[in-house]
Amino acid sequence: MEADMNQKRHFLRNAGAVLSLAVLAGCTGMNTTQSGAVGVNRTQYMSSMVPSQALEQEATQQYADILKEAQAKGLLDRDAQQLARVRNISQRLIAQAGVFRPDAAGWKWEVHVLSSDEINAWCMPGGKIAVYTGLIGKIKPSDDELAAVLGHEIAHALREHARERVSQQMATNLGLSVLSIATGSSVASDLGGELTSVMFTLPNSRTHETEADRMGVELAARAGYDPRAAVTLWQKMGAASQGNAPPEILSTHPSAASRISDLQAAAQKVMPLYEQSKGQAAR
Repeated sequence: MEADMNQKRHFLRNAGAVLSLAVLAGCTGMNTTQSGAVGVNRTQYMSSMVPSQALEQEATQQYADILKEAQAKGLLDRDAQQLARVRNISQRLIAQAGVFRPDAAGWKWEVHVLSSDEINAWCMPGGKIAVYTGLIGKIKPSDDELAAVLGHEIAHALREHARERVSQQMATNLGLSVLSIATGSSVASDLGGELTSVMFTLPNSRTHETEADRMGVELAARAGYDPRAAVTLWQKMGAASQGNAPPEILSTHPSAASRISDLQAAAQKVMPLYEQSKGQAAR
């Protein structure tokens, strides 16, 4: 009996080591962006199985498919004035992206407005942006607040958060496959899925949101938009979720007090950049 227990302990230790090696084997530590004034400098781990170029190509194709479907339904860029507003704000933010990564100037940026009741906006890898009319119509953001949304989404793309999450998933799935083979049990995969959710999905998602918040605030300030508007924006987002399902953009990250506090601190840090930008525009 004792021998069996020792054998099991030894086996699980080995299996755990194999899992850890499998998870780490395909990933390389890097930093996709410069830190900026807000100091985003966390080491990221990207898998060689998820090349940046390949992910951007996939994003470009998916974006084209989304636009094609929206156009077929008469839901693409229906309001010329609204589209011009979104594109103007986006271009001012994109012009500041080089602060975090100079190569973003060479991205094939696209900006479109989709008619949908969802309160949502996103930026795919490589700079493919979409804003939903539900965000504009229901939240009624000022230009400063809309800049906060767009800056946040652009920051996700600059930081390559999508690639990082795909890398984590691929590495984790590889490790779980090794562990399942080692144990000969499907239960390990279920347990592994729960562990992955706690260790990877939730913590990293929160980390990604914080990084995008901070970088977005800096992009807005440098582009001449009041960074403090990020606070009022997320307060509006939070209010929109009261008594209803949260806006899609907040589906996994409600606007908690800690987030507001962090945004306030980030906004104060970049206020000099905002004042400088305003001063230059006034000349």
